[in-house]
Amino acid sequence: MWLSLAFLSALLLGFYEIFKKTALDGNAVIPVLFLNTVFCSLLFLPVIVLSYCFPEVIRDTMFYVPRVPFSTHLLIILKSVIVLSSWIFAYFSTKHLPITIAGTIRATQPVLTLLGALLVFGERLNLYQWIGVLLALLSFYMISAAGKKEGINFKHNRWIFFLVLATLFGATSGLYDKYLMMHVDRMTVQVWYTWYQIPMMGAILLFVWYPKRKQSTPFQWRSSIFFISFFLVIADFVYFYALSFPDSMISIVSMVRRSNVVVSFIAGAIIFREKNLKSKAFDLLLVLIGMLFLYIGSKA
Repeated sequence: MWLSLAFLSALLLGFYEIFKKTALDGNAVIPVLFLNTVFCSLLFLPVIVLSYCFPEVIRDTMFYVPRVPFSTHLLIILKSVIVLSSWIFAYFSTKHLPITIAGTIRATQPVLTLLGALLVFGERLNLYQWIGVLLALLSFYMISAAGKKEGINFKHNRWIFFLVLATLFGATSGLYDKYLMMHVDRMTVQVWYTWYQIPMMGAILLFVWYPKRKQSTPFQWRSSIFFISFFLVIADFVYFYALSFPDSMISIVSMVRRSNVVVSFIAGAIIFREKNLKSKAFDLLLVLIGMLFLYIGSKA
């Protein structure tokens, strides 16, 4: 069951990436990200109101948000910081890089999560999983060669560096999610980490972006901004639900979730008309084969 949910989350995350690229293209990053946090939070507002004001209506459903102590909220605030750090770097890199490159690099995140699970949770890697890790590293090297054809030097490009940081924070978030799911209700995590991001992004918007807004790309409202939040909320809901199963493996859920790169790659080819698709497709194939080996290794 949890594996099927992971694939569904991947599909939804693919649509999230498409709308994110559409919203950010030629647009100001910080206001888009701020509105994303606001819309995500507002989508959860009915759940919070029902859970806190009319608990008898929603208590026996999967949407119920129980009250938790302040110490638990501190754990969730840390989750907010990690996720928001990943998003800030990811949004800037998504704006400036082709989605076929950005998506393929982000797809290597499960490798970092797997290595983290090795260190943190004591999950051991077998031969198949090590092959998957090596294939992912090889794909990263080859996608850098494809990037050079488009004038993107991986060693000196700021947005590639941002993308790597986004991937590292994303892997950290995945590991932290597994810890949270062992101690905190999944709806509590998803609902409140979204709300805590609003004051964080609000401060960045007011004190970092707003004073210098005339010196950077102007903000334009687009309907795709709302759909970023819409698909992200549903994808994350399915993701947290998958992790709530006792036998779920964070390394596998993270791996399957990143298969959303197939959806974003197709969009890069059809919608965004990106270049050098043959070489990038081969790099993507290496990533997917690496994921397959990771999956086989998890069953061995």
